[in-house]
Amino acid sequence: MISTHRPPSHRSASRGASTGPRSPRRVSRAVAVCAAISALSLAALFAIVPPAPPSAATVLAGYEAAHGQTLTVSQTTTVPVTRDRYSALPGITSLTASGTNYDFAKMVLSYGGWPMSDANVTVLVRWMRQENGPNDWWNRNNPLNNGLGSGGGGGYGSYANLVIAAQFVAQNLQRNPVFGSVKAAFAASAPTSVTEHAIWASPWASSHYANGAHWSYAPVPTFTAPASAW
Repeated sequence: MISTHRPPSHRSASRGASTGPRSPRRVSRAVAVCAAISALSLAALFAIVPPAPPSAATVLAGYEAAHGQTLTVSQTTTVPVTRDRYSALPGITSLTASGTNYDFAKMVLSYGGWPMSDANVTVLVRWMRQENGPNDWWNRNNPLNNGLGSGGGGGYGSYANLVIAAQFVAQNLQRNPVFGSVKAAFAASAPTSVTEHAIWASPWASSHYANGAHWSYAPVPTFTAPASAW
């Protein structure tokens, strides 16, 4: 009996999809292509990155090169030096050594913590003249006839020396509220008329100096107290 079954032909077997491994040559070629693309991408990326800014030293060097200036100074050039002015207020020791009625007035102001201004000193020497006269202003070592600490009623007591007298005048004006306006006028270095009106209005003198009618405005002469009074 003759069989009619034919074995599969070689062509039929070759028509199906290939399932075997790829050729090594084809894989290497694909890797090379990918690497080339990556390299081109990185090159393009770095090509568009802006350059780093110049350093501060580079900028400064460029500015100096374009705008730098020089100054030449002679070795013989002299530079004037201006010194601040200063002054010192006289102390108690120097005022005592000088020993005039003006020095006593400044001593009162020093103990009171008030300015030694011309207005303040002028008022005090006028005030002392009204109390004891200019040529005997140190009478009883109590130039202003102050009752505080002098041991005498009505301001007719005395002190051991003129330094103590100055201390008590300042203390009386500073601590007694009835002399508040006098103290304030000295503290402000007020014009003489303001301070004098405050003295007249105060109870320092029972006569109130006739509200200024008995007050002299003539220049007060300078008189020096004897050394024993200090």
